[in-house]
Amino acid sequence: MNVDDLKDNLDGVLNLSNNSKQTVLIVDDEENNLQLLKRTFRGQYNLLTAHNGVEALEVVKQNKDSIALIVSDQRMPVMEGTEFLKQVKDINPSIIKILLTGHVGTDILVSAINDCDLFQYILKPFEPEELKIAVESGISKYIMGSNNKLYYNELRELFYKTIRAISNALDTKDAYTNGHSLRVTLYSMILAKELNLDETFMEDIEIAGLLHDIGKIAMPKSILCKNGKLNDEEFLVMKSHPVRGGKIVFNIKKLQMISEWVKAHHEKWDGTGYPDGLKGEAIPFAGRIIALADTYDAMTSTRPYRTALSHEYAISEIERCAGTQFDPTLAKLFVSLSDKIDEARKNPEEAYKKYSFLVKNIDFKITSEASTQAN
Repeated sequence: MNVDDLKDNLDGVLNLSNNSKQTVLIVDDEENNLQLLKRTFRGQYNLLTAHNGVEALEVVKQNKDSIALIVSDQRMPVMEGTEFLKQVKDINPSIIKILLTGHVGTDILVSAINDCDLFQYILKPFEPEELKIAVESGISKYIMGSNNKLYYNELRELFYKTIRAISNALDTKDAYTNGHSLRVTLYSMILAKELNLDETFMEDIEIAGLLHDIGKIAMPKSILCKNGKLNDEEFLVMKSHPVRGGKIVFNIKKLQMISEWVKAHHEKWDGTGYPDGLKGEAIPFAGRIIALADTYDAMTSTRPYRTALSHEYAISEIERCAGTQFDPTLAKLFVSLSDKIDEARKNPEEAYKKYSFLVKNIDFKITSEASTQAN
């Protein structure tokens, strides 16, 4: 890369913050072609340049979130255009790619379409006006994609903030279980992370944890906060919350899959749980994870009828009930994570930021805002 190219690239990067022009990278090993391309687009876009694929890859890596479109020659030394654009796709698939070539070949065309996600294929010699139209069209596609992505992320953030608001509204209904949903979610995530579960599955478990008790939202406080043992009638009402919760969640189209997880969090490995008396592996896997976390938090939290039990006692009970109340494999793993669980229990909000996929992916802060809105 010569001094003029370095200057052009530096100017292009500096101009990113100074105007709304999109950035275009042009790649060609022939200096005359490169200068023609620069003249064609100068003043219309922020221009970056490179003389071959290897050099261009470095430019892309340094500016992967800024480059909107690439115009690349096909036949270049060191690395051909299709191989370069294929690697660009792996770095940032949103970048629009246009390939220039003086050689018509089926193999090149098929590779360009299948491997590079190519936007357009232009033969040399080309008319500058033809290329300008192609680039303008590509830039329009890039802008549309960026706006859709931004819109999607905003909707996603709003959706998950709503989930948190519902969760907080439920927890604040009962002062004795305030923070319960977040802690159950946290312990579920610690266990799920140890299992190396798929990220999408982890997100779904997190949502299910936050909403596992949503069926209690319309339950009378006289039952939720009763200072003593529930009578038979009251216990029947309490036992209805998994079914109610499952129905509520099922009515949210995006969450239909996890409705069965919410419904199953009081099922027991030996079939003596509720509402359906499911046994063993018939209980949804995520439901088995949440059941462990839910029981642990119930034992280590203060309730109207008793003070919190110790971490050590709760862990020993989980160990004792492996194979009857709990999935024995998951219970054994939960017990092995005793120190991590205990550390998280002492500062759940900070620990939640560490384990949460929602926080990581949409970068919203855990605050009391949702709780304030709920009240």
